[in-house]
Amino acid sequence: MKGEWGGAWPDAGSGRHWHEECGVFGAWGCDHAAQLTYYALYALQHRGQESAGIATLDGGEMFHHRGLGLVAEVFGPDDLERLAGKAAVGHVRYSTTGANKLVNAQPMVFDVHGGPLALGHNGNLVNAGVLRRELEGQGSIFQSTSDTEVVAHLIARHRGGSLVDAIEDSLRTVQGAYAFVFLTPDGLVAARDPQGLRPMALGRFGSGWVVASETCAFDTIGAEFVRDIEPGELLVIDAGGVRPVRFAEAARKALCTFEYIYFARPDSDIDGRNVHLVRKAMGKRLAEEAPTEADVVIGVPDSSISAAVGYAEAAGIPYEMGLIKNKYIGRTFIQPSQALRERGVRLKLNAVRKVVEGKRVVMVDDSIVRGTTSRRIVQMLRDAGAREVHVRISSPPVRFPCYYGIDTSAREELLAARLSVEEMTRAIGADSLAFLSEDGMLQALGAGPEAAGRGPGGPGDTFCNACFHGRYPTRLYDDLGKHVMEMAAHRGGYS
Repeated sequence: MKGEWGGAWPDAGSGRHWHEECGVFGAWGCDHAAQLTYYALYALQHRGQESAGIATLDGGEMFHHRGLGLVAEVFGPDDLERLAGKAAVGHVRYSTTGANKLVNAQPMVFDVHGGPLALGHNGNLVNAGVLRRELEGQGSIFQSTSDTEVVAHLIARHRGGSLVDAIEDSLRTVQGAYAFVFLTPDGLVAARDPQGLRPMALGRFGSGWVVASETCAFDTIGAEFVRDIEPGELLVIDAGGVRPVRFAEAARKALCTFEYIYFARPDSDIDGRNVHLVRKAMGKRLAEEAPTEADVVIGVPDSSISAAVGYAEAAGIPYEMGLIKNKYIGRTFIQPSQALRERGVRLKLNAVRKVVEGKRVVMVDDSIVRGTTSRRIVQMLRDAGAREVHVRISSPPVRFPCYYGIDTSAREELLAARLSVEEMTRAIGADSLAFLSEDGMLQALGAGPEAAGRGPGGPGDTFCNACFHGRYPTRLYDDLGKHVMEMAAHRGGYS
């Protein structure tokens, strides 16, 4: 695929909807660390369903197990029993870079000059291709196609200092979005990228410490939330406690807004904001911006339920469960014919006829990517007897691809990049269609003018909204390593 600036970009997938990112977890000084990590990964399963893995440390020896599939498919009681130790890192993966093969499953485990090293990564390194070619030219041999392995090679080539020093220097070399966990012979290391594109939090579990992509993992295992890890911060957790290290200057924060819109679980808190309450506020704002006469409001499960409740409250229209999700659909299912493939959405969702029949329905969803799913759901509601279907989207139109670890379509496949709202309405077969404005979204997030790139600048609660307007918070590279775009902060802001 061709990027907007002419470089060749890797294809980002089918783009029928947003795909989950990855989830990371780490534990230090915790009894039964593997079992603890197993439950935490269960809580983070929504962030990746392609592979799962756990690595543990016991007496300087590292054990690990990983596999393709869901957490419950990868780990049995015997697997967890073999993962001895009071320290662990875990990972659930959706492949945004690197094919869905076992060799790309994480955490990856290596022997480096400082001893065994396990690492797990959520995000995407935009200069991974450049670094990989440089490392291969210097003799490095890669075993996987994942950008995560680039960091391991950078660490392995570091000379002098401790393993933590090597991790610090490596993180100063990479660019992009990341939340990393590293397990070393001496401690657990957690790091968040300088823009804070990916979330990560620190928690307390008894006398031990835990880190996770989302706070819902802490709730599941009974850990106490301590604080969010700051952008550009590295935490070293060892026998001496927790030691923060600033490995990069704090850049202007650019947390991905889709963490709130779609990715994170509603019961998680990210950077001081509860995901459910933010989504509900987005729905309320959407009702103010795009009212319509209707009889019932429904949400597309699961990520849009909170926004639909907010819309219904603000509009004074009853909220109903008009769509039911089949929670037992796995990652794949047999599609023996084209006809069944086209109707496959019905295996995952079903309309409640008695709720929508003869009604004017407001269907709230979090986003439209290619429009395929929206069109099928609208038709499903009409088949169930809905008299009118008004689609309301609790985010702005997605017009640009993401390069930071979210699997979106090529830009030419994004419906909003090609069509006007009126044309999109006809394409999905709705009676009307409206999106939440960017200003409305930022207001729902409680963000000030700085977040919209109109304020005086400087650090603050700002967000990456590049998929809405194409202003990215880091440099981007083409397949030859050429800078195709400088940091958008140099172009007047990026939120």
